[in-house]
Amino acid sequence: MMIMAWDHVSGFWMEIHGGIEGILGSRNVSLDLVHTLARFISHYCAPTFVFLSGVSLAFSVKGRLSRGDSQNSITFHIIIRGLILLVFETLFVSPAFELPSLYFGVIATIGVSLIIMSIGRRLPTPVILGASLLIILNQQWLDLSFIPNDPAWEHYLRRIIAEPGFTRPPYFALYPVIPWIGVLGLGWIFGIYLNNFNKSKLSELKVPLFGFGLVSIGMSIVVRYMNGYGNLVSRWSNNLLDWLYISKYPPSLVFLLWGLGGMCLFLAMGIILQERNLSNKNLAGVIHTIGRVPLFFYITHLWLYRFRLPGVQLPFHLTMTQTLGAWVLGVAVLWLMCSRYEKLKRMHPRLLQYI
Repeated sequence: MMIMAWDHVSGFWMEIHGGIEGILGSRNVSLDLVHTLARFISHYCAPTFVFLSGVSLAFSVKGRLSRGDSQNSITFHIIIRGLILLVFETLFVSPAFELPSLYFGVIATIGVSLIIMSIGRRLPTPVILGASLLIILNQQWLDLSFIPNDPAWEHYLRRIIAEPGFTRPPYFALYPVIPWIGVLGLGWIFGIYLNNFNKSKLSELKVPLFGFGLVSIGMSIVVRYMNGYGNLVSRWSNNLLDWLYISKYPPSLVFLLWGLGGMCLFLAMGIILQERNLSNKNLAGVIHTIGRVPLFFYITHLWLYRFRLPGVQLPFHLTMTQTLGAWVLGVAVLWLMCSRYEKLKRMHPRLLQYI
């Protein structure tokens, strides 16, 4: 989440910022290696958020079942959660990016995926796993030509399903449901596994997580090298900048392998910190606090880092060093706000359960 905040503050205030990878078929020639790497580091964020949304859903369902909630009431709760995310995307996220209210971003795709999973979670676990892998491994061949592209709502439907783009305002979309629901489905499977895992043996997950992370990152490099299947944006040369310009909109297989592989390494490091009783101390403690109120952080950080109202032109640009300073200062302020909000949420759990 802190890395995501870096990406957004740099997008808000730096004159040069990478982005729209995948929608633009070629790399912005003004991007140098430093700016490309500053953007590339954020590629861990979206796969991690969507995957962990699936994990969180599995935890939530188990918790509600253990409290005696019915399956129907749980389904209703998940649907409400998804609808609230869609409302928040329209009311708070889209204006922060100065995009149309119909903009379909990561919060919206998580919301729609939750609504689908409110029913889909009842399917057998092997079916969900198989469907998730099928979506991720084959999404690049999905053909939506049977849906007319000229009428506005049909065009928007294609954008939401699998074809992100900015070609027809206000029907903008960057995070289509396919393949992101496949990533959330994998998160659900991992959450089911953790629900049945002996928590006293949590340390045993370190090695598998490190191993899977390294293998996944290695596979992403191989897929990128092959420059065919799994690359929605091809390499034009062996230039490092071309290697790093991988499709995020929609996420290619190489993008997801890289992002989810990095996520596994972060999870393994988190277990190590927990083993050493460091997960709530110093910087790890700051990260832990922010992570316990993710939606509050997400909405708040956008408006904090904008530091201006929608429609107000940017008065100046920041250098890389200045932007880093603004990012660090913003994280400190956000940590204080998240700490206060977490206490408030504990005081009013039912009122604030969805935020």
